[in-house]
Order: sequence, then C-alpha cells, then structure tokens
Amino acid sequence: MSALLKDLSQAMSQAGSSQFQEVIRQELEYSMKVELDKILATAHSNEIEHTKKDLEGFKKLFHRFLQEKGPSVDWGKIQRPPEDSIQPYEKIKARGLPDNIASVLNKLVVVKLNGGLGTSMGCKGPKSLIGVRNENTFLDLTVQQIEHLNKSYNTDVPLVLMNSFNTDDDTKKILQKYSHSRVKIYTFNQSRYPRINKETLLPIAKDVSYSGENTECWYPPGHGDIYASFYNSGLLDNLIAEGKEYIFVSNIDNLGATVDLYILNHLMNPPNGKRCEFVMEVTNKTRADVKGGTLTQYENKLRLVEIAQVPKAHVDEFKSVSKFKIFNTNNLWIALSAIKRLQEKNAIDMEIIVNPKTLDGGLNVIQLETAVGAAIKSFENSLGINVPRSRFLPVKTTSDLLLVMSNLYSLNAGSLTMSEKREFPTVPLVKLGSSFTKVQDYLRRFESIPDMLELDHLTVSGDVTFGKNVSLKGTVIIIANHGDRIDIPAGAVLENKIVSGNLRILDH
Repeated sequence: MSALLKDLSQAMSQAGSSQFQEVIRQELEYSMKVELDKILATAHSNEIEHTKKDLEGFKKLFHRFLQEKGPSVDWGKIQRPPEDSIQPYEKIKARGLPDNIASVLNKLVVVKLNGGLGTSMGCKGPKSLIGVRNENTFLDLTVQQIEHLNKSYNTDVPLVLMNSFNTDDDTKKILQKYSHSRVKIYTFNQSRYPRINKETLLPIAKDVSYSGENTECWYPPGHGDIYASFYNSGLLDNLIAEGKEYIFVSNIDNLGATVDLYILNHLMNPPNGKRCEFVMEVTNKTRADVKGGTLTQYENKLRLVEIAQVPKAHVDEFKSVSKFKIFNTNNLWIALSAIKRLQEKNAIDMEIIVNPKTLDGGLNVIQLETAVGAAIKSFENSLGINVPRSRFLPVKTTSDLLLVMSNLYSLNAGSLTMSEKREFPTVPLVKLGSSFTKVQDYLRRFESIPDMLELDHLTVSGDVTFGKNVSLKGTVIIIANHGDRIDIPAGAVLENKIVSGNLRILDH
C-alpha cells in the first residue's frame, strides 16, 4: 500500500474523515490529470486521438480505484448459483442441431485474446507464434479450425485478434501468410495504460513513447479491456452491420476452445425463446484448479468471483472443491448488440484487479487491470454451461506443451482431441523442472516426444534428457541431483519408476 493510501485509510478511521478523505482523493486525481496531460502533450499528431482515448479510459479506471475500499465482495452475500443458471453441456448437446446450422454459423465471430508475450516460456514475441504441434503455432491451429468450418458449411466466420502494443507488429507481419486462406482476419488493439509508482500513485512514463527504456512504463490492462477497445476500434459496429450477432471469445493459448455448434445453436435458438446475452463455459474443478475464478449468485445476478477478491479469512473456503465445484474456462459467448448497448451507457462493471510488479531497476509499480468474464453481471439473462474438461486445454508452461505435442492427442483440421487409444479420458499430471522452463531448452532435452498414452503422473527435476522413442507409463519420477545428469536411453520403457542419481549414456 502506498504512503498516500495509508494516509487515506488512517483518515478514514477518524471521525468526520470522509471530507478529508475526499480532499486527498481529489488531490490525487488532480495530480494524475496534470501528469497525463503532460504525457499527451508529447504525442505526434497521428498519435493524439488514440492516446487520448487510452488516457481517458485509464483516468476512469484510476478514479474507480480510488473509490473502492477493501475486498470487492461481501462474503455473506455469496450464494451457490441456482440450478438452472448453470446448464450441463450434455443437456444442450441433446437438443441436436437444426438443418440451417450454416445460417446460424454466419452470425458468429471468433475472437482470440492475443495480447500476451511468450516470455514465461522463454520466447520472444507473441505467445501465439510459438510452435505447438507439427510446426503449427497457436495462430496456425486457430486459422485451420475456422477455415475447416467455413469450408465444411460454406460459411463466412471471421477471426478477430485482440492484440496489445506488445504483439501487434509481429502478429500483423505473420498474417500475410493466411491471405489465401478461407478466413477473413481482423485485428484491433487493446488499450495502452501507464504503470503507476506504488508510492506516489503517479505514472512513471514521461512521454508517450513505448520503445527502448520506456517499454516498462506501459502495460495492456487485462482482457476486460476488450469491450471498450472493440467498440472504439469501429470493428464492433462494422460486424453488426454485416449481420453478425455473437462473438465467441477465448484465450489463444487454450487449444480446447474450438467453435461448438451445440452451444451456438442454444444461443441462437433458445428453448424458452429468450436469448442469453452472455454465456460462460465453466468446467469441474480438480485439485489443480483451486485458484480459478468461480461463478456464484450475488445480489440475484450471476457473478464471477476471483481469488484476489476474496477476504483472506475465506480463501480456503473459496478453494474448496466441494463448495465451489466449477471454475471459469474464459471461453465466453457474448451478444454484440449487448456490448454496444452497455458500452454506450458506460454500464459494463468489472472489478479492478491491482497487479503489483517490480521493474528491473527495483521500482515497485502497480497496474490496474480488469477481466473479461467479470462483466457477466452487467448482461441480461446470463448463463453458465458446464462443459467437458476437453474444452479447457491451456498451454501456459512447457509441461502443458509436452502434453499437447504427445500422442495423447490427435490433430485434425486444427483441433486437438484426446486419442481414442487412451483408455481413460483424464489428462496426466506433468511437472517439468526449471531446466525445462524455456521452450528451446525443453526441445533440446527430448530427442523425440515420449509415448505417454498410459501415463498418469510425470515429475522431472534437474539435468535430464530423453532419447528417442521413450515410453512413460503409470507414475514416473526422475530426479537428477545437483551436479548429476540423467540420460534416459532411447527405447526405454519406464513404468511406475523412480529414477534418481546419475545416469550417463555414453556414445560408443
């Protein structure tokens, strides 16, 4: 907490403090306005319009940040959602598909959140350009999926990428390779907001530039920014004018987030005649998902509650798999007309996520963010659909990458499905140690990806390499102690094994 905010909270506890509190708040807002005006004054004429929009958006977020006190949810008001507000996927699938599914598909736009870099996996540039399967990147697979839909049903489903200033240039260069594919591709940029000093609550940027040493001064403010950015880009209105009605939004690194015709049909032809404006795909929690945001009933509305909003005393209860059984996959289906209506009324309400960061030089900053799913409470007739786990296949680490590159999955028209040869549908638990964190190190350590069809659990730690055609079954734990190295020989079959110590395979 900054020194200024401490003053603020102390002032709150004094009698008649609300006046004093308001004065400090106004001072902070005035100081912020002065600094933002200085930054705007450094913009070139071709930058002024979009920089102004960005800084206006930030000002609104900062204003709300100063207004909010303590956790944003009152735990006593949180209830389990009513039975009918989260529908099982099986029930939606059981309705089947109408003959005119092509005309339904023509109302759809696929939006992928493409603002993230591959830095956590040791890669430069956009994460969507990392190769995940047979040299195909996340973006390649996405284009292949939609092209397959358009060819199969003779439709025109476009792809929209929400880029950030970090990913826009590199993504646009790559898009040329899809110019002959049967998918129209559009892009728009999410906002660029200034990081603020944790102590002074003022921007650390002195001008609008974001190259060189200024890179650290700016950030994309989370995927909740999609509503304003999509609207401001003009693309939302263009798509509505073309007769599009729904967007299917998902993270580009979730390989399970493919267009589902049964969900789309449920949206376009609801059984009760009343269309949903917002559908969130949720899936059952496992022990690995205890931190995921969950859908609750709050003040008679469906509401997404994230772990950061939960009062400390209730965090364990929030993580409980028995009380909150589901979590948000961030696969969302949203009505375009509703986004337009709410955006024009300034009525999209999302909780602020305060994300503290320490920059390379040691400076503590905060960035104010929002999450796309948090807006569910602003839409009418929202619904959760409890989907199979297969629709949540995110690749956040090289451990996830190993799973999707392996024979556990087969690839067909850009979509990954669990291999029929695996006897049980659960995904193995894979934990690769720090020697595997970066994609290039990970690739160097596997001469070929092991056979994992019968694997339950794999833990690898230390300096370990795998030869060709290794097979892993059951529970396999391989630990090379510091200074030791373990080379798993080509053709080895490890079933329910613990390997430790030192194992060097020398070439003869």
